[in-house]
Amino acid sequence: MTTAENFEQSLELWPVGNCQVSALVDRRGGFVWGCVPRVDGDPVFCALMNEHEQDEGVWRFEIAGQTRVHQYYERNTAILVTELHAEDGSAVEIRDFAPRYERSGRMYRPVAYARIIRPLSGTPRIRVVLKPMHGYGEKLAPTTNGTNHMRFLVGAQAMRLSTDASIGYVLEDRFYRLEQDQHFFLGPDEPFSGNLRSEVRRMEQSTARYWKLWVRGLHIPLEWQEEVIRCAITLKLCQHEETGAIVAALTTSVPEAPGSERNWDYRYCWIRDSYYTVQALNRLGALDVLEKYLAYLRNIVDDARGGQIQPLYSVMGEGELEEGFASHLSGYRGMGPVRVGNAAYKQIQHDCYGQIVLPTAQGFFDTRLLRMADDGDFASLEEVGEMAWKMHDQPDAGLWEFRTRQEVHTYSAVMSWAACDRLANVASRLGKDERCEFWNTRADAIRATIEDKAWKKNGSEFGGHYGASFESDYLDASLLQMVELRFLKPDDPRFQSTFTAIEQTLRRGEHMLRYASEDDFGLPETAFNVCTFWLIEALHLVGRDEEARGLFAAMLGHSTQSGLLSEDLDFTTGELWGNFPQTYSLVGVINCAGLLSKPWSEVR
Repeated sequence: MTTAENFEQSLELWPVGNCQVSALVDRRGGFVWGCVPRVDGDPVFCALMNEHEQDEGVWRFEIAGQTRVHQYYERNTAILVTELHAEDGSAVEIRDFAPRYERSGRMYRPVAYARIIRPLSGTPRIRVVLKPMHGYGEKLAPTTNGTNHMRFLVGAQAMRLSTDASIGYVLEDRFYRLEQDQHFFLGPDEPFSGNLRSEVRRMEQSTARYWKLWVRGLHIPLEWQEEVIRCAITLKLCQHEETGAIVAALTTSVPEAPGSERNWDYRYCWIRDSYYTVQALNRLGALDVLEKYLAYLRNIVDDARGGQIQPLYSVMGEGELEEGFASHLSGYRGMGPVRVGNAAYKQIQHDCYGQIVLPTAQGFFDTRLLRMADDGDFASLEEVGEMAWKMHDQPDAGLWEFRTRQEVHTYSAVMSWAACDRLANVASRLGKDERCEFWNTRADAIRATIEDKAWKKNGSEFGGHYGASFESDYLDASLLQMVELRFLKPDDPRFQSTFTAIEQTLRRGEHMLRYASEDDFGLPETAFNVCTFWLIEALHLVGRDEEARGLFAAMLGHSTQSGLLSEDLDFTTGELWGNFPQTYSLVGVINCAGLLSKPWSEVR
């Protein structure tokens, strides 16, 4: 519920999309963020990043005398419903979606958005505010119009709005009485084929059917079903289906903390984030995301030719992501800068080799896949393993992407161990006994190095613990992943003492820091949401299930009304910060729900 007055930007946002384009809809039913022709393109809707120009870079419907708003998703779909209510009792309903369904033997997912607005009660008066931008907020998109359409030059292409509403009213932002359903299709610059009213409605029905059938194929836990389904749908929306890449988030430059300048562009495919995403969706049985992502990885590996893998790439596999600034955008709540590109592509992060091997290994075992991996894939994967072996004891920027220092990070070394360990498993599956022994020997050698260099047995009040790096005693939350990666078992005393140390050092009430030491920007000011979910997983592993369920409920209580989470959370105020929706955080919801839920056998 909200009023139009005193509106402040927030992360109370509702994603819609079709795995080609997406938009974030705010509490007033306005498109405030959306890029074309894909997620890393020009944000034609950019009001989220332009605090002082809320009537530019937006597409919204307003009802005269608005008093409240009610929003929800149509069950098990990515179709958003927004109801606008006015003081005179009149109301309208807006239905937002991006078309997605099978047509002519392939998936129809155009660079397009569809909106339907209909009167619910009374005699509502509305106006349409449609102000797309060009050049990262540099100027309003040049516009021409015809009898039933408007044409915009946005980004590097033209788009056309086809509608059965009055073009004159739209052009002049004029209020008018809404007496019947009206339909809006913003898509490719070409004449709309067929009857607009019937075609947009057919698109909506087909899109709803697609999502409902996709959800029906998920293996979900007994408890927290709605939360898991919403996170699963949103994770799928973060995949650029054309190539299979999975972006870390749909936005750029929402700061990790107020005024921190920790503003990063997350509209790219991090090998690490994508690994966690496909791992979570695999647990739900969403193999379509895995299959497409494996195709993306095969192209990345081919292009690397046995050399260094970058931590991130564009959704098209482009390696150079030069970091610059969108100077025409003031930033979220005016907290710039707004970054375009991400200099982390230049960093050395050795954990990425394990994060390529681990999901790819499934392709050799899972007979459900349309394309099983073969000997040729194994040969390519061994090249990745060679790099993991070569780099397992070399310094890198680590998974937290420190920009000004390098160490031999324990998490990266454990990921290198996991790469060799899983290659041995694959070799055994293929009947390659010599290669199995070869990779097992390397895995054993890396394990010995980790035990020697990362275990800190002296001067610790916790009875010893693993350090975040070989060179230092400090702790970070990624050490909790040593069980998930099968390096340690939950009852191993070394894991128990490391968990105790991490909890006492990094836990802040119901939340978890990723680390407590200073980095390139000073001390962290917010909790990192996925680390809190790692804490919940660890509590479950050590038998503290009641506490784990309590913390999980608390985290779900911080979700937006759309049921989603961003990257960070102020552990004092509970406010969400960081890019949105964050795949890491949604993965945490899915994984913890699966661990903590009562079994289905209890209802049979």
